[in-house]
Amino acid sequence: MLEKKSENEKLKLRGQLKMYIQWPSIMAVLLIAMNVWVYIIDRRAGTLMGIFVLIYSLIALGLYFRSKTVLLKDLIEFAAQYGIVQNTLLKELTLPYAILMSDGKTIWMNDLFEEILGCKPRRDVPISKYIPELNRSIFPKELQDTVEMDVYFADREFKAELRQVSVEGFNNTGLLLQMPAEKEYFIAVHLQDVTELNRYIKENEEQRLVAGLIYIDNYDEVINSVEEVRQSLLMALVDRKINQYIAKVDGIVKKMETDKYFIVLKKQYFKELEADKFSLLDDVKSVNIGNGIPATLSIGLGLSNDAYSQGYNYARVAIDLALARGGDQAVIKDSHGITYYGGKREQTSKNTRVKARVKAEALREFITLKDKIFVMGHKLTDADAFGAAIGICRAAASMEKKAYVVINEVSASLRPLYECFVKDSSYPEGLFLKSSQAIEMADENSMVVVVDTNRPKMTECEELLKKTKTIVVLDHHRQSSDNIENALLSYIEPYASSACEMVAEVLQYIVDDIKIPKIEASSMYAGIMIDTNNFVNHTGVRTFEAAAFLRRCGADITHVRKMFRDDMDSYRAKAEIISSAEVYHKKFAIAKGTALNIESPTIIGAQAANELLDISNIKASFVLTEYNGRIYVSARSIDEVNVQIIMERLGGGGHMNASGAQFDHTDMTEALSCLKKVIDDMTEGGDI
Repeated sequence: MLEKKSENEKLKLRGQLKMYIQWPSIMAVLLIAMNVWVYIIDRRAGTLMGIFVLIYSLIALGLYFRSKTVLLKDLIEFAAQYGIVQNTLLKELTLPYAILMSDGKTIWMNDLFEEILGCKPRRDVPISKYIPELNRSIFPKELQDTVEMDVYFADREFKAELRQVSVEGFNNTGLLLQMPAEKEYFIAVHLQDVTELNRYIKENEEQRLVAGLIYIDNYDEVINSVEEVRQSLLMALVDRKINQYIAKVDGIVKKMETDKYFIVLKKQYFKELEADKFSLLDDVKSVNIGNGIPATLSIGLGLSNDAYSQGYNYARVAIDLALARGGDQAVIKDSHGITYYGGKREQTSKNTRVKARVKAEALREFITLKDKIFVMGHKLTDADAFGAAIGICRAAASMEKKAYVVINEVSASLRPLYECFVKDSSYPEGLFLKSSQAIEMADENSMVVVVDTNRPKMTECEELLKKTKTIVVLDHHRQSSDNIENALLSYIEPYASSACEMVAEVLQYIVDDIKIPKIEASSMYAGIMIDTNNFVNHTGVRTFEAAAFLRRCGADITHVRKMFRDDMDSYRAKAEIISSAEVYHKKFAIAKGTALNIESPTIIGAQAANELLDISNIKASFVLTEYNGRIYVSARSIDEVNVQIIMERLGGGGHMNASGAQFDHTDMTEALSCLKKVIDDMTEGGDI
């Protein structure tokens, strides 16, 4: 009894409630002061008033002690009732809410959370058993942290928010539950059903319009291959194929020019075209009314979530990329990247040199304005890159400008050609530079010409591209998504046999009656010869015209052939690679070269890949060789398989008939497995 009395004595009121209870006492003090003042003025009146003040004080004092006890009792009852109301409101809250321990076990959840789970979970079972996404690994680590994530449960989509709720000091008051001192917190979880919202967002997204461009990329060649009276019929059939294909997905086609179309369709139907892998590319090829060359299309589509104008700009970039890669393909560009479809057919070579003349004039203007010209090819410079670089140096010299060739490593196959220039006293000693030397010499008044590659990471010195704003690219490989973007002049012709062929054409227009020394003509001729495998692969009319021009300039064919003969060790290494070949899927030859003990195994690997194509029924060959802590892949084909798109899956690229890729390791088993998996996936998907 005494203990209970002492506990009641400890109960005290605070704040405004305490002031409210004490007001009668305060009034009593004021009345006493007034009574003293009245007593001084009039004793009789003061005495009478004093009696009333005494009675008032006794009553106020009695009420204070009595009402304090009653008020405390009422407050306790109100708190209990308020807790019941609060608990009821939480239980019936329209927002699913739950409180978890740090190990994910449930302490409490409201009715709606239980309704979502479909049952009342056991308290000794973590919530992750019901909703796997809500596991301990994603719980917030700090008191201020909030974790938001999307969860899926029972065909519904929810947005979950988790945060820490501190209960520091809980162990000092809790008698039923003991928590570790470092884990005195709960995890509060609430879910928001966003199923309908996401459905509306998806529907709105699918209603967005996708802009696209379709070009007949070999229009002139197709028209010229059919009789004049049938030309209009041929184009009408192509128009019909395009209109039917787009109308099938409720799209709109607007013919802008004889060979150009603008299309608009909804994004939801665009997904159908993507799943169809743009069968229009093959449908148009089937149009044949006597035309010797089938029509091929290039398709560029742009997707943007920001504005339709941005989508159209993406479409223009996509169509330019499709044409630069050789046509006969669809390219999709959005904010996330670029996707390619098709590209199985080699682009028809164009006999006109108008483009070469225009590019030559532009190149002449750039060279005239700059004092230093740096020319570089790709890493592990081959004969084509070297010959093209020498050709650009000749163009600069004809305009009395000094040019330098950036080359870091000279392969064994290139060394005979390289030493011809080093030993020739007519060429300055500083003609060839290392990357470090070029970077030191480069300034704002410098110019960089990149030949035989259009990817910055593949160049001899990527940092040199950042040292100057004047960059020119000349390449015959299909353009990839990671191309050199800041080039002021880009001359990329996938139908050209080699970079040396392109440079030989440019030289004929850059200066009138240009004089090319015999050694330089031989270098460019060697580049064409190596890239075409002795004029067998990817040669056109202009290839032989370029070779003829170089022969007139004094190119020595016999000397070139002698320079590129293999020594006995290289010949044996090539034979060893070919002997290791296996036939995969009855049409792919895959070989490997390990521990070859030769100076340039990648060159021998490329030669072996070419020779494997001489085996009947082989449509493409792949040779993997180890060199400098990497594995290099050389891929070759004749005309039935586009090896470029295969190599792009491995992070490489190149040409339709000759491409390559690299692995940043020397595990040959893993590299072979990766290559075969790509071939399997692309074969099953119909890409090859």
